[in-house]
Amino acid sequence: MARFLVGKLLVMALQVLVVATIVFSLVRLMPGDPAVLVLGTERGADPAAVAEMRHKLGLDQPVLKQFATWIGDFVRFDWGESIFDGTKVTTYVAQRLPNTIELSLVSIALAALIGVPLGMIAAIRRGGLVDMLLSSIAALGISFPVYVLGTFLILLFSFKLGWLPASGFVSFADDPAKHIERLALPALTLALGLAASIARMTRSSVLEVLNREFVLALRAKGVPHAGILIRHVFRNAIIPVVTIIGLQLGNLIGGAVLIEYLFNWPGMSTLLVKAISNRDYPLIQGCIVVISTFFIMVNTLVNLLYGLLDPRVR
Repeated sequence: MARFLVGKLLVMALQVLVVATIVFSLVRLMPGDPAVLVLGTERGADPAAVAEMRHKLGLDQPVLKQFATWIGDFVRFDWGESIFDGTKVTTYVAQRLPNTIELSLVSIALAALIGVPLGMIAAIRRGGLVDMLLSSIAALGISFPVYVLGTFLILLFSFKLGWLPASGFVSFADDPAKHIERLALPALTLALGLAASIARMTRSSVLEVLNREFVLALRAKGVPHAGILIRHVFRNAIIPVVTIIGLQLGNLIGGAVLIEYLFNWPGMSTLLVKAISNRDYPLIQGCIVVISTFFIMVNTLVNLLYGLLDPRVR
């Protein structure tokens, strides 16, 4: 198991290095001079201002030296400063990343609590009315745009019923109750769509295991149906479910832009959009590498869970 763990961690480190290299290269390969793009058309016409900005961005150094310096600084958590307000990139990330992780974890936990039981019920009731109803709901949940669902939930729970605030953010340290109130709607919006995907995967995986010969043998031996489902079927069917949960969690880290914007939730996705719109290159690089690193970490964790759930993987 130790060899398996070390191998996965080495692969993760290599993937992070590849992502960092790609991000660094893409910023330099963008058309035009980054210094001119940052300064705009008016100040970009001033050679002195352009030269100063190129020096600030480190663009006046050879490319390999720029890359080595950037990688070294990044490993030391010195990710530079925002071009527009001088705030350290690490400060922005430290403020926004916990909010995104919290929203993602709560959403995926709710999705799993909803999707896995519904998927198992649909598989057990295969071909019946319950299966058809749950499968139809899952298909609707997958096809429904998340921003439309979020708007509907705001209209229902905020304006119609008045149970929850429509948007905003309150720190948990300042007021735990208000923080949870403002977390509920964005987390539920993301969870409903994810639960549909998890339910469909759970149903397919459980049905596949139910048709295997060892399940028929256990039934022939008189093993209780509940025991077969819990101890044997679900354990063999869980790996594809863990896969989709891990992928969805990784996607949430950087893909919840619409929800963070709709509910005014200060996360990494909206920070990245703001950095792109402002052409803030140090902040863009920092955000993309952090989001990509967390995606890689989640996938690595999923692979490690494979080894714990199924010894054959090890």
